[in-house]
Amino acid sequence: MILEGDCLLMQLLYPGFLWGLLAVGIPIAIHLLQLRRPHRVLFTNTGFIREVELTTMRRRRLQELLVLLTRILGVLFLVLVFCQPFIPTTGQTSRAASGVVEMALDNSGSMQAAGSIQPQLLQEAIIGATTLSKSYGPTTHFLVVGQSSTNISQSALPEMLSEQAKAGRRLGWGSTSVRDAWQKELQGSLYVFSDFQKNEISSQAVQQLTSRGNVVLIPLAAKPAGNLYVDSVWLNDAFVRARVTIALHIRLRNGGREKVADAPVKVLLGKQQVAAFRVSVAAGQVTETTVQIQLPDNNLAAGQVVIEDAPVTFDNTYYFTLKPSPTVHVVEIGEEPATKAAYANEPLFDYKFSQPQRVDYGVLRQANLVLVREVARMEPGLRDALVAVARRGGSVVVVPTSNPVGRASYHELFRALGIGGEQWVAGSEISVKQELALPNARDPFFKDVLGAQPQRVAMPQVAPIVQMRQAGRDILRLRDGGGYLTEFASGSGRAYVFAAPFAKEYADFTAHSLFVPVLYRLAMLSYHDDQQPAYRLDASAFTLAVPVQTGQSAPDAANYRLEHDSLTYIPAQRVLGGQLHLEIPVGLDKPGFYTLTQRGKPVTTLAFNMPKRESELAAYSVAELRQLIGPNQPNVRVLDIGAQPEALARYGSQQTGRPLWRYCLLLVLASLLAEALLLRFGRQRGVGPRAVVG
Repeated sequence: MILEGDCLLMQLLYPGFLWGLLAVGIPIAIHLLQLRRPHRVLFTNTGFIREVELTTMRRRRLQELLVLLTRILGVLFLVLVFCQPFIPTTGQTSRAASGVVEMALDNSGSMQAAGSIQPQLLQEAIIGATTLSKSYGPTTHFLVVGQSSTNISQSALPEMLSEQAKAGRRLGWGSTSVRDAWQKELQGSLYVFSDFQKNEISSQAVQQLTSRGNVVLIPLAAKPAGNLYVDSVWLNDAFVRARVTIALHIRLRNGGREKVADAPVKVLLGKQQVAAFRVSVAAGQVTETTVQIQLPDNNLAAGQVVIEDAPVTFDNTYYFTLKPSPTVHVVEIGEEPATKAAYANEPLFDYKFSQPQRVDYGVLRQANLVLVREVARMEPGLRDALVAVARRGGSVVVVPTSNPVGRASYHELFRALGIGGEQWVAGSEISVKQELALPNARDPFFKDVLGAQPQRVAMPQVAPIVQMRQAGRDILRLRDGGGYLTEFASGSGRAYVFAAPFAKEYADFTAHSLFVPVLYRLAMLSYHDDQQPAYRLDASAFTLAVPVQTGQSAPDAANYRLEHDSLTYIPAQRVLGGQLHLEIPVGLDKPGFYTLTQRGKPVTTLAFNMPKRESELAAYSVAELRQLIGPNQPNVRVLDIGAQPEALARYGSQQTGRPLWRYCLLLVLASLLAEALLLRFGRQRGVGPRAVVG
């Protein structure tokens, strides 16, 4: 290296090659050997004396010294070519020959947005990273963060970046791989090319990152555009039947900065299109649409909502599944069946009746709806079984007894269900009957049940014996405002309480036309499917209800796989009480349909979609990013040059210094040329005195 005062003028990237200066001794040795070699002078016959050209000794020595100098300079500059000298920037420290430059390219879906130079931001990132790599020496090694743990050469970097863009693992600027590279000890520098979405990582998490190396952030600005995507799909009624029209609700959101106008949307079930419409959504706004569809059969239907939207297309397809509800298990407990005629004749329901003394608790564990009707006394075992039904998501319907002796056991049941605080009518006398009020047609309970109601209709007459003090939702009310059928949340399920027995002396509700529809809705609402229509890939875990087979070992019970095309994933899992808890594997990052299998047999099909945060294109500007980094991370720089190749090349030259090896190579060639010219034309010929023989 060359020093001028305290200022470093030149550095050598590979100073070990300075040992090659010993080769300077070769031209010196050749020069010394030429001085000792005798010169032979030939004379002709004195009769034929010719003109002899004489060279003075001084000129000859000067020529030999110049040839020696050109040879020494040629060796010197050749050694410098291998040492790769460069002029560093101000304050730049010496770079180790083993230094590794790390590149992190955001190849997430938002990088499909149009850039200022290229059609996509991802293309700008690849070109920018390739241009920046050329400012380093040809022997510098690179590491592509999140794609490979092996260092690659400069020539192999463009191919690696292209492979990452096409089929590589999705990597955002806030991913774990980038954050780990950010905080580790770096031998070289870390360059991060990204659009720096705001939803990718929280501002608090960025401020908590501690840089221990040179980190350079290169924000890529996209052109303003809209991005329409499906936020969610759902059904109002969890009870789905095949070949019956159901309403599918679709919520669409515009995650871009421009309005999306008249975008076509179509809905597919399998390969068949079942609905189509067009929507216009302003930037950052949401719209909801309802389409009417029918499931063709009792098999699970794989559906898609397809949007025609550009330039960001990764989220144009939303995957979901729908399956008809299985048979609803209904159990009635009482002295005699009162709902058999309503449930037993309908194939949607599996109806069973049991007397209080002969309850099959195994049947209760499988029941969706349990109706306890006028049981004289609620035994502790039955009470615990009913609480278990509500806790696992089922429904419990309680019709009170008219016998005052059993009211204490009902009080214990209500308290166990979390709906205590009831008030009973004193004594056993029947109170005055009251007429029920007209049900509210807007109540979700009566959805698709009540038609146009006449001004006056005969309603059931009931004599209530119990009123619930705890606030619940009154499905049916008395004319005076009191509740007749009240709904309460209990555990993961529901509890319903009638204010009067079904006996004729207390009510004529069982003979009214409203009785059967209410029973049907109670049964339908008792069913819920743990499998959601769709899941997001950023969800950590989810739970499914699975059948429990008697005698099955624990390893076999938890032997579940997720299969997609030719890929098979083994998620972390456990089965507890008929519930399968699955964690989404880290490598599962592609949207689509996945088949859940157990021991090679299909169990169900699950739909996975990209995280919603990736569809929100709002990104940090250069000023916002610098403010976010703050002064606590002096090793982190934010460049305001985008992915412009010329600007990146200029920045790379500033970081790596001005390389001088090319000039040294030219000087080697110049030395060789000078030596050839000296040997060819450097001999000055003079005319000496002539000898004349007479």
